[in-house]
Amino acid sequence: MSLEDFHRNFRSDMQTIIAERVEGGEGPFPSEELVFAEMVMEHVAETGICEAPTVCHWNGQVGNAKLRITGYALSSDETALDLFVTHYFGTDELNDLRDSDAAATASEGVRFLFRAAGGNLETRIDPTHPVRDLVATIRSRWNDLDRLRVFVITDGRTKTKRFSNKEVHQKMVAVEAMDMERLFRHTDGKPRDELALSLVQTIGRPLPCVHVPDPDADYEYVLTAIPGQLIRDLYLRFGSRLLEANVRTFLGSKKTVNKGIAETLKKEPEHFLAFNNGLVLVCDEAAFERSDDGSVGLSFLKGLQIVNGGQTTSTIYFASRDDRTIDLSHVMVPAKIIILKGSQDDARERLISNVSRFANSQNAVKMSDLSANRPFHVQLEKLANETWCPDGAGRWFYERAAGAYNVMLLREGTTPARRRKLKEMVSPKRKLTKNDIAKYHEAWRGKPNQVAMAGEKNFAAFMTALDEDPGIVPSPLDARWYRAVIAKVILFKEIESMIKTKEAKEVFRQGWVNIATYVVAVVSNRLGDRLDLEQIWLKQGISAGLRHLLWDWAVVVNSEFNRIAPGQQFSEVAKRAETWSNIRAADYPLPQGHAQEVRNV
Repeated sequence: MSLEDFHRNFRSDMQTIIAERVEGGEGPFPSEELVFAEMVMEHVAETGICEAPTVCHWNGQVGNAKLRITGYALSSDETALDLFVTHYFGTDELNDLRDSDAAATASEGVRFLFRAAGGNLETRIDPTHPVRDLVATIRSRWNDLDRLRVFVITDGRTKTKRFSNKEVHQKMVAVEAMDMERLFRHTDGKPRDELALSLVQTIGRPLPCVHVPDPDADYEYVLTAIPGQLIRDLYLRFGSRLLEANVRTFLGSKKTVNKGIAETLKKEPEHFLAFNNGLVLVCDEAAFERSDDGSVGLSFLKGLQIVNGGQTTSTIYFASRDDRTIDLSHVMVPAKIIILKGSQDDARERLISNVSRFANSQNAVKMSDLSANRPFHVQLEKLANETWCPDGAGRWFYERAAGAYNVMLLREGTTPARRRKLKEMVSPKRKLTKNDIAKYHEAWRGKPNQVAMAGEKNFAAFMTALDEDPGIVPSPLDARWYRAVIAKVILFKEIESMIKTKEAKEVFRQGWVNIATYVVAVVSNRLGDRLDLEQIWLKQGISAGLRHLLWDWAVVVNSEFNRIAPGQQFSEVAKRAETWSNIRAADYPLPQGHAQEVRNV
């Protein structure tokens, strides 16, 4: 698939989504630009570049300065903020966006950030607009914000993807373009390409190393020591994307190993190289240069992944962030780097999996954590492909591998007519990712505060729960379970769509996904098996009576959010365990007989 094909397909998918929303009566005719922004922001979150985003369009002017944002993503600990600003062409042809125009668009977001942080923007915004809560959060949490980024999201193509940093009130703001070319790389299975590092530009010289090439092997080997400050900067820039091939996540500084790392950083930084086991990294490409003394040094890495040492990496970042007395200038971290060779993607991924497996074997890591082909996902994909909706004309699509839906359209939709027929049969609205399944399943399982962590974090928690208690799903998965899951998806989507209409926004001003998540959890808690999920599957929808009940319960959930934390972002409040305790204990109107999906006791 070419970039131009990808652009046409992306635009076609967007128009299909718009048509479905109009047909479904989801409020006024949706803006193409905002639907495009929503699709891109969701993709950015699924790729792990940011946390769950919120579409929040606002524009204004202070003096002669134009301010604008289209959405934002705030990390769960409120230390990282991403703002999104659109530059939308809306044409069938792929346009080039000049760097000067992209920078001008980014400046609108940077100015918004500047004014919000300075405290002189909040009073200029309509109190009923959801962006006002974001402005209040930026102002109150400014000193704690550690990573700031402004993304220009565009349906064009930019020459530059990362622009010069901007300074806002003594903090550096990274500016990036998320254009069609960058999206295409992700969908085409090359998201690691973005994890690139020029050591010469970063530390001013090649990194001394021992390089062991082997023309007969499928990898090359490098042994080196990486400056602690560079490790910190890499984690700040790339976050958890650095650790996608790592089988363990950050365990918190209370764990023995992490506490020991933090203590060494603080008290004996010069001994870190001697005390720490170090990192194991893999990369897709590497380059070497001669240093001033004539020795070989590592100058460039691309497609970087830390497969062992995730706790070391994240502890260096969090410990130095939380304790400003820690000096990383004397910290060196031992590192083994595996440079992948060969052009077969499957073989490369198998090698990464095995390197991760054996590098982590001292702690008895489960094999299921290392394989993208674990039985749950394979069985779910098979059920989705084989289970047709009651009308016999359409089905849902489970995207076990990123980009599989577009691959299917490209492979089978060889003509415009065939592509249209495919999208009628398997609508983009019925596409489900691994993160989607985790969201709907765990909301019903009574874990709404976990679901609020969003994306990869909720998915990882779901997979861990599945390992610890395989009984939370049948083994093997069966058609009845699958139909019930789809019914829960329908339930969730119905709630979300009804509270996002223009009229509903007079009541529900923010946190629509969070409200829907909590309503589903309440439904599961209060109704459980009394709700006839099979009936929802058969209708591929819900009755007017059930819709009225869900509306009433959503109003209660919304009121509870406002009561618990007035003026705060729902997306952050939703992550607290006590929020679920309060919302679960609230009073909800009893279901009446007109909700035909609710069985009588």
